[in-house]
Amino acid sequence: MINKNIDIPGIDDNREYDYSNNKTQIRAEYEHILNFVSNNAKVIDLGCGNGSLLELLKEKKNAETYGIELSQSGVDICRAKELNVLHGRIDVKLDFEDKFFDYAISNVTIQMVMYPEVLISEMKRISKYLIISFPNFAFYRNRLDLLINGKMPTSTLFGYKWYDTGHLHQFSINDFLAFIEKREGLKIRNWQFVPNPGGWRSLLMKHFPNLFQVIPIFLLESE
Repeated sequence: MINKNIDIPGIDDNREYDYSNNKTQIRAEYEHILNFVSNNAKVIDLGCGNGSLLELLKEKKNAETYGIELSQSGVDICRAKELNVLHGRIDVKLDFEDKFFDYAISNVTIQMVMYPEVLISEMKRISKYLIISFPNFAFYRNRLDLLINGKMPTSTLFGYKWYDTGHLHQFSINDFLAFIEKREGLKIRNWQFVPNPGGWRSLLMKHFPNLFQVIPIFLLESE
């Protein structure tokens, strides 16, 4: 029998984001994404949340911006900001012409969709450049967590647990590189990461990225 009193996922469950009390945010990835985007570009943010990155792209890069967001609260906030945002999934056939955009962005979202391969394929189809970031599941703290505690790691779940997170696909930088290598017509043009603490820790992150980088940010070019 179904328990009709069970709690519905809400603000403390990232399977169903509620942006009602989070209308603006600044994330560490934004600076690198802005550096990747040229001025006056046409950009779409796939999984744009509350539209904070879109606002920055308009302000700092004079970009023509579009967005798609699954959370209705996120869509409502974006529209209140007069942003051009659609409500819907991003891992499906998108209703845009080939190479309609200069840049397609998926910021810390690809691990949360059902079909990441479809998302990347559509990003490649509709844009010249792809900007993709994600939590690196091979981060050393995750490895230690599994080795020592024998439990699902939480370092890259950002406060959530295995049962209340929307992170469907836990993958590493090496997994992503292998995936891109098998996709024709995609080349990696640049690669940054956050956090960037400087000093010897940054050197470790650069020389051993799959072990020490938390969130890599890739700029890819579609041919």
